[in-house]
Amino acid sequence: MIISRTPFRISFFGGGTDYPVWYEANYGQVLATTINKYCYLSVRYLPPFFEHKHRIVYSHIESVRKIANINHPSARACLQFMKIRDGVEVHHDGDMPARSGIGSSSAFTVGLLHALYALKGIMPTRRQLALNAIHIEQKVLNEHVGAQDQMLAAFGGFNLVYFGGARHLQLKPITLPPHRIQSLQSHLMMFYSGISRLSSEVAKEQVAKTRARSRELKTMCELTDEAVEILNSRANLREFGRLMHENWLIKRSLTSKISNPHIDDIYSEARRAGAIGGKILGAGGGGFVLLFAKPEVQPAIRARLKKLLHVPFEFESMGSRIIFHSPPDSYNA
Repeated sequence: MIISRTPFRISFFGGGTDYPVWYEANYGQVLATTINKYCYLSVRYLPPFFEHKHRIVYSHIESVRKIANINHPSARACLQFMKIRDGVEVHHDGDMPARSGIGSSSAFTVGLLHALYALKGIMPTRRQLALNAIHIEQKVLNEHVGAQDQMLAAFGGFNLVYFGGARHLQLKPITLPPHRIQSLQSHLMMFYSGISRLSSEVAKEQVAKTRARSRELKTMCELTDEAVEILNSRANLREFGRLMHENWLIKRSLTSKISNPHIDDIYSEARRAGAIGGKILGAGGGGFVLLFAKPEVQPAIRARLKKLLHVPFEFESMGSRIIFHSPPDSYNA
């Protein structure tokens, strides 16, 4: 049996500039980090004693004879991509709900690929995992997804990720003194909005309107540079929060599906309670809301948003890992 552990991510700036429709003709960049919330995938060769050949367990249980009959898009595509011939069993568990803006779909794809490589006795590079996952999601499944989630899930850490041009799909780790990182983390809060949505469906409208939003996307790239400058200087971190607010106002104007009255109410209530900035994570439309607030006002924000689930978290730097490896059993006659 193989078990992989792959982190989810939160993004601060640049979301939307990682879609192919933008970075194939322009330059994009995203400032984001993985967090200590994970997707777990266990994979093993299935003993040949059952009517079914493959078993996929997630929020549903699928028992099928052929990989082509698997309903879960990513599981089916990953098993086909890896040319799995023998019967396999796949179990998925996650620390956070799917369809919530923390890169769960790509974490699943990266984690399953990692586990399947290990099952076949292959040690892929992190870049290989990311590129494979991008290929599967963008080319095989034809989903409206960007390229940040796969890179972050594979590599892990707090990074500036580049898209397009000579530096396409490159990561620049954000290396800050421990006290600066701790201070940034202490200013962040995450709440679950209670709304689940398919990010590819939300992103479809944004992708369609990308060319008409060129000015806004270029401004979001510039804000990413400003955010990195703030982190690397001695500037008060409140400036980082102020930029997050400015970035959110731009992002929510890109399409009508990024925000909604429920999200707007959450954000407005948080701001009235003392939050400096924030954003909806992922493509928008629901999922998790990330807020930036001074530690001393956070109790008031939690009280104001008491109907929502507050989720503490920390940054992580390991990326996708194989955390358990046991040689497969042999059932040869």
